[in-house]
Parts: sequence; structure tokens; C-alpha cells
Amino acid sequence: MIPNEEKKGLKPVTKAILAILLVVLVIGGYYGLKFYKVYFAPNITGNEKYLYVRTGYTLDDVFKELKHKDILTDVGSFSQAAAKMELARSLKPGRYKVSKGMNNRSLINMLKAGNQDPVKLKFQNIRKKENFAGYLSRNLEPDSLAFISLLDSASLIEKYGFNKDNIYTLFIPNTYEMYWNITPAEFFDKMHAEYDKFWNAERKQKAAALNLSPVQVAILASIVDSEALYDKEMPIIAGLYLNRLNKGILLQADPTVIYANDDFTVKRVTNALLQVQSRYNTYKYAGLPPGPIMMPSINAIDAVLNRDQNNYIYMCAKEDFSGYHNFAVTVQEHEKNAKKYRDALNKRNIYK
Repeated sequence: MIPNEEKKGLKPVTKAILAILLVVLVIGGYYGLKFYKVYFAPNITGNEKYLYVRTGYTLDDVFKELKHKDILTDVGSFSQAAAKMELARSLKPGRYKVSKGMNNRSLINMLKAGNQDPVKLKFQNIRKKENFAGYLSRNLEPDSLAFISLLDSASLIEKYGFNKDNIYTLFIPNTYEMYWNITPAEFFDKMHAEYDKFWNAERKQKAAALNLSPVQVAILASIVDSEALYDKEMPIIAGLYLNRLNKGILLQADPTVIYANDDFTVKRVTNALLQVQSRYNTYKYAGLPPGPIMMPSINAIDAVLNRDQNNYIYMCAKEDFSGYHNFAVTVQEHEKNAKKYRDALNKRNIYK
């Protein structure tokens, strides 16, 4: 049994211990909460889906971007975490997906590791190199001039075995994944790898059987693609143009004249338009034009390689404006079809 004096003597000691424990808990709780807030508390607003860190950006540039886009709930806590985790030393450029509720630690680790969300590029039927460069610059970091300068670069053209007129046939329309900060040179290397993959032995054999190179197939496919509103007509149109090529007849393809005049609002090719002095004017110059008149689709390329075996020499848009064509073997048949179409244009007051 403990004497009353001893019982009384324990009370001050117990109180002191409890007080110390309480102080420790308060201090520990304070720093624990602060640690949690700096590293683990949700800090992304969800106002933006992506954070873009441009090549050459400093940490200050990233802070400005975060503030300008209102991406963070608490910029101060991110700044503290970034300093402690030495983000400035390992910051990597790129396009980073951010989502509401993400914490500072996750975001910083992502920026340090360069764990980007890839861009999906889907392109086809883009008319000119300039349009393509513009499309790329809207979806990737480099500007359009950087892409154009390489497209016009003699060294790049020689590297891939093309020329300035036909380099556009390098690009096989499809959907591709790549990082936002890819350089133009890396982009073209990737496209060339895709080109080599597309032009496999089977396709090359089919091109050779037509006495055409892959580049020539793509150039013809660009005309076929411009003529055909419906994919099922592509092999027929391809067969017709191959018939003309093999017989040494001018292609006389209206889309090439429109391209040569650089006026894509034209609905009716007139005699005045036919006078344009351009290698792309297939009413004046025999054979294929020097380059494609648009980026042909894979369907159009394969339509040329698997062209319909027919005897057609002439074609004309149907007078019902359905987008389909009337095909003819003789000039007499064609004149009848052409007159029906001209009459339909006149009836609708379409003269240019």
C-alpha cells in the first residue's frame, strides 16, 4: 500500500509528462499537417487539363505558367515542395496531364521524370505543305517555320531520297502518338520510319507492276483522292488515269488545274484557268505532276495499287451533283456526259 505522501508526490510529475506529451503532439501535428499540405494534400484546381513546359523553361517560367493558367490551389506549398525536391535541377520540358486532386509531390515527380502524356496526331487530306506545317505547330511545340524550313531543306530531302516537289509524299496519313516537344528532325525521322513500314514488299511489288515508283503512286493517288468523293469510286478513277498514262494521253485532271491556280474555291474549271503555266497543269503537261496536289489517303494509295481493270479514258461529274461520276470509253460518250453536266451547272448559275 502506497503512503498518501507518495501519492501526492506523483501528481506534479505526471502533469509535467502529460504537458510535454501534449506539446510534442501539438508540434508534431503542426509539422505533420504542414508536411502533408506541402507534399500530399490535393493542390490541382482542375481548370486546365495540361501543363505545357516549353524547352528552355526555368522553374520561374513554370511558376508563371501555373499562376497564369490558375492550375494550383496553393502556389506557395508547391514552391516549397519544388525547392525541397530540387525540381529546378531536373525539370524536363513536355506536355503533362494534370487532374483535379493531384498533389504537389505527384506533379513534381512527373516533371522531373518527364512522364508526358503523348499527343495524338491524326492527319489526312491536308492540301499543301504550308497547311501541314500549320497543323503540326498547333499540336506540337515547334512552330510552323521550323517544320517548313526542314521540308525545304536540301540535306533532309537528300537524306530521305526525295526532292523538293515530292517530299510531301513522305507522310502517310494516319493517327500517330508522339511527345509534344518532339523536334522537327525527330518528327521527320519518325515519319520516314512509318513510310518504310507502309511501303512493304507487297506494296512495292504492286507499284512496280504498274511501272510506278512509290512516289509516283502517291502523286497519282493525290489526284484520285481529289476527284473521288466516295472511296468505292477510287479504283475506277485510278484505272482510268493509268489507262491515260499508259496510252500517253494527257491526264487532264481538273484538280491539278485548281491546284496550279491556287484557288480552291473553284467549282467550274474554265478555259481561262486552263491557261495557267504550271507543271501541275495536266491539261498542258504530259504525265504526272512533279508532286502531290494534296496528302493522299491510304485508301487512295491502295486504290491505285489495286486499280480497277477497265477501258475508261474519260470521266465527268454526274449532273445530279451526287458526287459520283459518269465514265466513258469514247470521246462521243464523254461529250454527252459533259454536256449534261454543263447544262446542270448553267441551270444553277455556276460559272466559276
